[in-house]
Amino acid sequence: MSPRKSDSRERMVRSTADLLREYGASATTVDRVLAHSGAPRGSVYHHFPGGRTQLIEEAVELAGNLMAGVIDAAMQADDPLEGIDAFFTVWRDQLVNSHFRAGCPIVAVAVETNDEAPHLTHSAGAVFAGWQEAFTALFRRHGLPEDRSRRLAALVVSAEEGAVVLCRAQQSVEPMEAVAAEIHDLLVLTLSNRP
Repeated sequence: MSPRKSDSRERMVRSTADLLREYGASATTVDRVLAHSGAPRGSVYHHFPGGRTQLIEEAVELAGNLMAGVIDAAMQADDPLEGIDAFFTVWRDQLVNSHFRAGCPIVAVAVETNDEAPHLTHSAGAVFAGWQEAFTALFRRHGLPEDRSRRLAALVVSAEEGAVVLCRAQQSVEPMEAVAAEIHDLLVLTLSNRP
């Protein structure tokens, strides 16, 4: 059964996010998105008058929202350690399931110069800021002061993203497991010494 034409827009955004994860922003071309999504060529400028830049921007938003959902689920845990551990497990599983080919589409956009569309870097930054705000709220809810919560949130997001890069480069989950264990131990100590 072929996909419905009305699904073209969503398929193209999802395909763009998948391609960003695997190939990076520069290699995510309109032709590659069309081939990956199976969408008809005419649908690109019908659904995305801003072309490739709009596709990438919407893919960043989609990917950011999907991970925000994971973070929101982590925030529902009574124990913040369970939530943070789950966050790292999601990334570990994504790496394993993709045979270390899929990284973070937000990083893929953030590390590019994006001279033709500098707002893409700002979009990536806003996604990371949103994740950090969510983790800050989690730590605040569990009794940590605002400044410490913000620093820990930045550390969690930075450590996870760095671990994704190392895992892909080394074709191993060891960096993610090491970072997750170290963050876990740090949080155990921090939460046990909260004021």
